[in-house]
Amino acid sequence: RVTLLELMLEKVSEKNPVNGEEMNVFMSHADFFAGCFQEKCEAVLKLTSAADAEDEEALVTIRLLDVLCEMTSNNGQLEHLQALPGLLETAIDTLRLTHLAGKQAVNIFTATHAMTGQEEISHPAVGFKSHLIRLIGNLCYKNKENQNKV
Repeated sequence: RVTLLELMLEKVSEKNPVNGEEMNVFMSHADFFAGCFQEKCEAVLKLTSAADAEDEEALVTIRLLDVLCEMTSNNGQLEHLQALPGLLETAIDTLRLTHLAGKQAVNIFTATHAMTGQEEISHPAVGFKSHLIRLIGNLCYKNKENQNKV
């Protein structure tokens, strides 16, 4: 699933314009990905314990967030995703939970806390909070209703 999401991420981030049929496919994929993210977003919190550092559901959720960030960076898909019920609220709630989890244990969600010395950052959850903030920002871009929610 992670590999499939990485392939989808590559396709979504291409700068080639898409035709109407492809856009409809992207919209249905966006609905599916947003729904999966809303269901599975709390799986990432399992990564705070060392025993679950390779949890597959958490890795899938991280990739889902990456794909959603790319999709909301595209104006064609942005308005559709901004209108999805619950996506913004889920992103905000997940940001709150990861922030609290980072305060209670080793903060694996932020690059500055994951680095000690000059070692390379390799934990899959590093940058998760920044991607959540990017998604929230994209969902609020030129959307007064979502801005008021935040």
